[in-house]
Amino acid sequence: MQQPRGAAVGRGCALFPLLSILVVQGVRTVLSLEISADAHVRGYVGEKIKLKCTFKSSSEVTDKLTIDWTYRPPSSSRTESIFHYQSFQYPTTAGTFRDRISWAGNVYKGDASISISNPTLKDNGTFSCAVKNPPDVYHNIPLTELTVTERGFGTMLSSVALLSILVFIPSAVVVILLLVRMVRKATGANKRSRSGYKKSSIEVSDDTDQEDSNDCVARFCVRCAECLVSALRGVFSSSCLFEGSFALKNSATCKLVQGV
Repeated sequence: MQQPRGAAVGRGCALFPLLSILVVQGVRTVLSLEISADAHVRGYVGEKIKLKCTFKSSSEVTDKLTIDWTYRPPSSSRTESIFHYQSFQYPTTAGTFRDRISWAGNVYKGDASISISNPTLKDNGTFSCAVKNPPDVYHNIPLTELTVTERGFGTMLSSVALLSILVFIPSAVVVILLLVRMVRKATGANKRSRSGYKKSSIEVSDDTDQEDSNDCVARFCVRCAECLVSALRGVFSSSCLFEGSFALKNSATCKLVQGV
């Protein structure tokens, strides 16, 4: 039994909305942005924190690209905008994060990261990164949970241990080598004095250089002690090691130690 022609046409018309939805969904999938961010970030009070956010777009980056970072405090549904980007950077000028948000990304490399200066315990919460690069405007919005804590005693110990390995052990080796050299020279001097040997002008100059070398190592050890104090205060950085090593390597008098 054949169905009426009108009924077939009606079913065909009914399929058009469904097909339209599928086409739109397909277009959204093609034009979607893929955004990635760290799910959990841990930081310490007073130490700059970077919130990473990267994106991949099927379209070239233009001046229409926008980036928005928002913040939601713990146990709250209220969100606040803390950073906006469109050709220029617009960090928030009000609220908790006033003058503490800075741009740390590069849109041409797919980087939409920001940094938080002088974080406090009140900064704990959820951050979200949203990117739109027309016509790519459909995307996921990843969430980042930030946990800010005080540096504990264990962290301080790890910093001191690192300082000991990188600074104090090498400096101790240098001091030992210097002592070995001094003992050798003292032994040789005693032998020469017993035999009535007089020092030449070169040997007298060498003794002067030895005294300068002692001063150099002393200055280096003082710098190491300053680094240790900084580490105990929780502000140790690699600059301590760099400055101390630079002074040791570039001092002309310290070349005597290297020749042991």
